[in-house]
Amino acid sequence: MLTIKFAPFVLAIFLISLQSAWSSSAYFLQQGDVVQHRQEQDRFQIYCYRGKPKYIIHLWQTVMLQVDLKNDNYLTYEGPTSDAVLKEYLAHRSSWSLNLFSWKQKQVRLDPFNQSCIGIDSMEEYKVYLNIIRIDYWKVLRMAVGIFLFLSAKKLSRNTLFYYLCGISFGICASFLILIYFISKLFPRKPMMYGVAICGWTVGIYIVQMLWENIRVILLNYQTHVACYAFITGIISFIVCYWFGPVKNERTHNIIQWTLQTAALVLVFLSSQFQEAAMGQIVLLVLGHNFPKRWITKSQAIWKRQFPPKINLISEEQYHEQGVKETTKAIEDLRKFCSSPDCNQWKMFLKLKDGKRFASFMEGDSHLSDQEMIDYEYSITGEPFETTDDEDDLMTEEED
Repeated sequence: MLTIKFAPFVLAIFLISLQSAWSSSAYFLQQGDVVQHRQEQDRFQIYCYRGKPKYIIHLWQTVMLQVDLKNDNYLTYEGPTSDAVLKEYLAHRSSWSLNLFSWKQKQVRLDPFNQSCIGIDSMEEYKVYLNIIRIDYWKVLRMAVGIFLFLSAKKLSRNTLFYYLCGISFGICASFLILIYFISKLFPRKPMMYGVAICGWTVGIYIVQMLWENIRVILLNYQTHVACYAFITGIISFIVCYWFGPVKNERTHNIIQWTLQTAALVLVFLSSQFQEAAMGQIVLLVLGHNFPKRWITKSQAIWKRQFPPKINLISEEQYHEQGVKETTKAIEDLRKFCSSPDCNQWKMFLKLKDGKRFASFMEGDSHLSDQEMIDYEYSITGEPFETTDDEDDLMTEEED
């Protein structure tokens, strides 16, 4: 009777001693550390990372614990400290639970700035090593996509191509719900249907989890099936989108724009585990996007008055060369336009006073006559243009 009375206290003392023993044996990993777990060692081991101070240079840093294990005969427990992990492990051991839907990851992301621990329960041999990525380019890409989506949300919400792309993508993803709907028709009895509906979501979550874990294997081994499925559902989604047509209501455009901007801000926030810096980026992005343009115009005007730009003057020779160059380019562009199908040559020919001169110009002759060149030279120099006897005879024959 006395033994039964003191049994809970003995069990509590045993658990406390076990907890202190495991807490002292936690491995604190650093960059490049590799720990080999043997079968003769304890099946439950705790691995921790102390974290680093928060600096802006660590904005896109990622700390990852890699577990090299051949099979899935293991369980993981996460917590901020080794005591919290051990407490979760002991609570799981002391109670009946089913880990059918446990999420087993062989690449566990740790908090780069705070202490975090991972407990692994396995009787198999495995390796654990810590990988610190200074600049995670996926996080940088996530931030860039979020900023672009936020700034372009107004245009995208009114873009027809974006409407069709979103409709097709949503149709491909939502086609699973259509499959569930048709499968539910196979169960005509209502009580059975309710059971399938209740249990179906848990089974569906488990299936999605398994698909997500094996998405790479599925894409490599069943490329033809995945491509055919995406193509067929994409065609059906395109037909539905074409039937209803693009959105024309202004309020619907505003709702789409606000939804895109909200999703963009979520992407920016999730682009870094430095939450304070991520929130600072969001605040700057929102303030910069909604900053009054007239204030920017006034600031630019004040800046130009205080610091006027320097004007680089060109010489007379450079002015003449630039004029000749631009005039020649404009004449060539005019010839190309008049020769293109966009120009109605007959209609233009009827509006001209001298159609023969226009035809000569199109064949490559000068756009100025001799008399116009003489008048131009006289207007510049103030002296009559001197011509030779041969040139006078030629001009007389042209006039005749």
